Amino acid sequence: MIPLIAGMLSYFIGAIPFGLLVTRIAGGVDVRTVGSGNIGATNVLRAAGKKAALVTLLADCAKGLLPVLAASRFVDNAWTPAACGIAAVLGHNFPVFLGFQGGKGVATGFGVMLALTQWFGLASLLSWLASAVIWKYSSLAALVAYAAYPVMVFSLRSEDHPLQFISLFLFSMIYYRHRDNIKRLLTGDEPKIGKKK
Repeated sequence: MIPLIAGMLSYFIGAIPFGLLVTRIAGGVDVRTVGSGNIGATNVLRAAGKKAALVTLLADCAKGLLPVLAASRFVDNAWTPAACGIAAVLGHNFPVFLGFQGGKGVATGFGVMLALTQWFGLASLLSWLASAVIWKYSSLAALVAYAAYPVMVFSLRSEDHPLQFISLFLFSMIYYRHRDNIKRLLTGDEPKIGKKK
């Protein structure tokens, strides 16, 4: 019963649409009407600027970080923190408060990674940053970072089955949610970071 309740709470925490709330507070803008229509930090940058994007990025990251840390502290079961991480990402991507039309889970997923495996999460985050600086595409940076994470997990934590499972979940979800971005990257139509779509 406790894992079920923890998962449900994690989903509802993940479903809080910080990107929408921040842009409305910052300038009365509905981020869903700007650029890609996504509620994540990259589109918030287009809609309301750097400060709003940073606040959104940190808040979305916390949605993945805090539920997993809480589950790790209070529940003696390796699968429960992983389940809470999955639930938080699903909440962000498919929020009940917005008709299940949410973000792509990049920042929330990084929060989950950092909570589960600090060094792997940090390495993935640094790979995102390096890719973003080199190529200027937020979507490509996410694809690189989320491909690197399961490689590290399977290479160095071969017996940690919950971690292996969630690393594959995060990888699959990011690539699924970025399927349109992948098509635009292949055709050269993907906007760079900070550019209007």
